[in-house]
Amino acid sequence: MTTRIAIIGGGTGGLCLAQGLRQAGIDVSVHERSRTRTERLQGYRVHINPHGSAALHECLPAELWQRFLETTGTTSGPFSFVTERLRDLMVIDTELTSSPDPASDHHSVSRISLHQVLSDGLEGVLHHGKEFVGYRREGEVVVCEFADGSTVEADLVIGADGANSRVRKQFLPGAERVDTGIIAIAGKHPLTEETRKRLPARLTDGPSMVMPRTGAGLFTAPHELAGVPSVNDETVDYEPVLFDNTSSYVMWAYAADARRYPDNLTSLDGAELRALVLDLIHDWDPAFKELVAGSPEEAVSRLPIFTSKPVEPWPTSNVTLIGDAIHSMTPFRGIGANTALRDAQLLCRNLVEARKTGTVRSAVADYEHRMRDYGFAAVRDSERSARQFVSENRAGRTMARGMFRFFQAVPPLKRKVFSDHGDS
Repeated sequence: MTTRIAIIGGGTGGLCLAQGLRQAGIDVSVHERSRTRTERLQGYRVHINPHGSAALHECLPAELWQRFLETTGTTSGPFSFVTERLRDLMVIDTELTSSPDPASDHHSVSRISLHQVLSDGLEGVLHHGKEFVGYRREGEVVVCEFADGSTVEADLVIGADGANSRVRKQFLPGAERVDTGIIAIAGKHPLTEETRKRLPARLTDGPSMVMPRTGAGLFTAPHELAGVPSVNDETVDYEPVLFDNTSSYVMWAYAADARRYPDNLTSLDGAELRALVLDLIHDWDPAFKELVAGSPEEAVSRLPIFTSKPVEPWPTSNVTLIGDAIHSMTPFRGIGANTALRDAQLLCRNLVEARKTGTVRSAVADYEHRMRDYGFAAVRDSERSARQFVSENRAGRTMARGMFRFFQAVPPLKRKVFSDHGDS
């Protein structure tokens, strides 16, 4: 008997899962509320760690995996922890984190390019303009209802509709997503030959985590392309920098507790947010002020930070969830997209195997059991990193800075501790 699978949401996890299922010949459809492939474009880089790379390699057809590799950034510098005066605390050399196998390596990719790769070749599978409003059960069949009045019947519905998932709200109404009280302001500085001369190599060659003495933090990461054209898509008039996936840039994100910001923060536009960050880092090294000041106002935005709360096990049924729809996390460890890709890989494997055994419900149950373990562990780790990033505890921050300096001074110990940096 053919199992019809409907995926609600065309984001990273949902599209990766659809690619894998389609490759296996399984009847799958994706229902995305955006009206076109270009409507939901987001312009910041995303870090793909070995978990994410393995999932993409397994789920994507060979030609799309190769296209993904061709659109990743070429920057290969070390990951650095630095002070606000741009003095090194610890440098994690690339040999501690890189792999000769692209399927188990780290990659930097534009979210736009990643979305384009994942949606390529899904004609007849990916349906746009489908705003999900709810589902109902008719025996063993789930009927999904959309705002345009259409419906689709499925034997298994997978909510991949992001942090504000409507599938989750109906399926697990008690699942909470809460405001952490942390707010980030992020931007992108174009990386050209001219701007490269004005920025130090530490900011243009690799990611950096800036740890001032207390109260805030700044993350920077270059995304450098080697002249590779973007994936083909509909012609669209992109906003400069923010929606361009063919130009190099340095992404930055300043984060602090909401109490450090003015009360009118939500009303500030890009130029005003940029000016605010410059005021907050007025006594930092001039390189950081150059990075922020050189970011076009349309590329600067405010990002409130939310996180999911762990959910008790639920009875397995013919509805399940992946990615941010179930375990939305803060961005402070760069593992949200990778965890969604890990979900897609695991669920795809299970469903492909279930086609042989005919035990779809068992396949979903195994996925949910394992996903809850690693997914909510990632949520907890990410929130802990977020709290540390903006900690007002001066003594604790001083201790952390000292620890990083100690690791830097004892290379064998640093190698032992950080050999798997970023894999979790």
